[in-house]
Amino acid sequence: MELKTVAIDKPLDLNVIIGQSHFIKSVEDLYEAVVQTVPGVKFGVAFNEASWPSLVRYSGTDPELQRIAITAALAIGAGHVFVITLGNAFPINVLNQIKAVAEVCTIFCATANQVSVIVAEENGARGVLGVIDGAAPRGVEAEAEQAERLALVRRFGYKL
Repeated sequence: MELKTVAIDKPLDLNVIIGQSHFIKSVEDLYEAVVQTVPGVKFGVAFNEASWPSLVRYSGTDPELQRIAITAALAIGAGHVFVITLGNAFPINVLNQIKAVAEVCTIFCATANQVSVIVAEENGARGVLGVIDGAAPRGVEAEAEQAERLALVRRFGYKL
């Protein structure tokens, strides 16, 4: 078995959700979960089919976000993995609905950080072991950083 890290190529501020599902209809069900949750959402979704013909199935509302999702799914190359790229929404807006999709087995990450996927490869097949999401902590927040955090979530409209 060979272990690899696959860096996801995406713009720095683009939110991405990477997970695993188990059925070909996942791409349609993930599409529905996202569009029913955020009206007017711009996103792309790609799903790696795990058996013949082993294609990347995709959908979405924005061609560029679809392209980024497809590129990431191909780079990961593991069956049953999906990638959702979000343009004008945050993962917090759609994550519970995505987790509620019957085929979804797990979510590896939901982030705007640079992310790398840890992949195991054996006999031409791949599986995701986990992700490396962002940077390691460099310290503990002080009062100024607490105030910035509180202001940020209010600026986003998540708190009064």
